[in-house]
Amino acid sequence: MAARDHLEDPRAAARAEIREFLSTRRARITPQEAGLPEYGHERRRVTGLRREEVALLAGVSPQYYTRLERGDAPGISESIIDGVANALQLDDAERTHLLHLLHTAGTTRGPRRRTLADQLRVRPTIQRLVDSMFNTPAVVLNGRLEIVTANVLGRALFAPVYAEARNEGGLPSNARFVFLASQAKVFFREWDTVANDTVAILRAEAGRDPYDRALSDLVGQLSTRSEDFRRRWAAHDVRIHATGIKLFHHPVVGDPDLPYESLLLAPGSSTSLVAYTPDPQSPSHDTVALLASWAATSKSDADLPKQTAPRSASGHDGVRPDRTTT
Repeated sequence: MAARDHLEDPRAAARAEIREFLSTRRARITPQEAGLPEYGHERRRVTGLRREEVALLAGVSPQYYTRLERGDAPGISESIIDGVANALQLDDAERTHLLHLLHTAGTTRGPRRRTLADQLRVRPTIQRLVDSMFNTPAVVLNGRLEIVTANVLGRALFAPVYAEARNEGGLPSNARFVFLASQAKVFFREWDTVANDTVAILRAEAGRDPYDRALSDLVGQLSTRSEDFRRRWAAHDVRIHATGIKLFHHPVVGDPDLPYESLLLAPGSSTSLVAYTPDPQSPSHDTVALLASWAATSKSDADLPKQTAPRSASGHDGVRPDRTTT
């Protein structure tokens, strides 16, 4: 996605996204995985499935599927979308992403652009709910993975992200922190997984809300400044995360392993309440209690010590292998 093109002509950008998204989904599936017969040692010129093979599996003509992959299929039926989704073995997040792209590509007039105030507003009841979670780190994230609000423990847990935002200006941004902050690979012990998931969430949000200028600007900034981001963005992966485990290396309290639940705050919205809830009998529960003690006595994230890499099980400094997202 060229950030500016994405915003100025969302329909044209959506058509390009459909082509790239479906071609990358085709490339990852072999004929054998799709249940198609093999013909000796046929030499194939494409990686994965051909367009005509997807059309066969989806029950449409090759000409129609080719038009669909070009983003030129107005009025496409639910049954055809289901056929294509099944042929390409799309999961729920990928199917939803395709629907969003098809809707944008076929829309004659864009929806009302939300104002920045609309995107950053948190209902008073949600703020009271977040503040009432005394023993649970909790944050509210918008679709761009910015921290719109947090309780005391949530701010303490993400203190390095807040400190980076104080230096850069603007809302604390998990996406900017992951790809632009030097300490991100230390703070997230499974940085590769966090990075993959961050890009997949932003990609899904770009499909859901193609008129979000701030998102377009964020993607442009990250694409310009981070090769890690550019490489992942080109994969066109999308993902939905409602639950998982995040492994941190906090500069004050150490290495909590925190299960989380992400709850959408309204139908059709991508703003979510994320709560981190360690098992009461786990060492991570004690670490959160220590975090609460530090939060009660520290003045701000300016009190953070310099962050160093955690020690691996073998005794060497480094980042541990992969597992989850924000």
